[in-house]
Amino acid sequence: MHIFYTPQIADGIYTLTEDESKHCVKVLRLAKGDEISLIDGIGGYYLAAIDDANPKHCTFSIRQKTKNFCLRPYRVSIAIAPTKNIDRTEWFVEKAVEMGIDEITMLVCQRSERRSVNMERIEKIVLSAMKQSIKAYRPLLNAPTPFADFVTSPRNGLKLIAHCMETDRVSLKSMVGAERDYTVLIGPEGDFSPEEVELAVRNGYQCVHLGPSRLRTETAGVAACHTINLLKQEE
Repeated sequence: MHIFYTPQIADGIYTLTEDESKHCVKVLRLAKGDEISLIDGIGGYYLAAIDDANPKHCTFSIRQKTKNFCLRPYRVSIAIAPTKNIDRTEWFVEKAVEMGIDEITMLVCQRSERRSVNMERIEKIVLSAMKQSIKAYRPLLNAPTPFADFVTSPRNGLKLIAHCMETDRVSLKSMVGAERDYTVLIGPEGDFSPEEVELAVRNGYQCVHLGPSRLRTETAGVAACHTINLLKQEE
């Protein structure tokens, strides 16, 4: 069944946005009476039927509503340095949303090769991945944030920094336990600087590795997201 993002449904507006209406009617060629699925970004999942297949404002009636759809008892937040090739960062965002993530922050580090990101495009990737994977909760997406500002701000739960330096580190896998909130920092292609790691540790972050291989930034982000989700789902 085709799925659409309808944040306005919480306000009692049963009309698809103009972009979604066009996709529904012009591209998918759905008509009056056809059934569709809807997500509102705050945990609501709906089954509905089209009332008026208008390509500019397609209206629908709700048949069934599920609250807290696929709500997880834990949170995953990843702060990641955008890659020089922005396609790789976009790939990370898409896959992380598909697997399950609650917050993504674009992290500006000392060795960052990219310090600006088209957030509007990233938002579109988030929404597309939500619909692809049927996620009813929209992840929080934060614009590029200086490393020092992020690590010195209050964060709940377990705080981890993944880096490649030969210092005391433990595996991310060994750190996933009963905590409800996880924040993982992923550095740029040149890794975090020693000063950044020291600052993070002073602010309560613990050093972890993601295995014996040296991973690309976007791969490390996906690996961290997958590891936490997999282990938490097995509890």
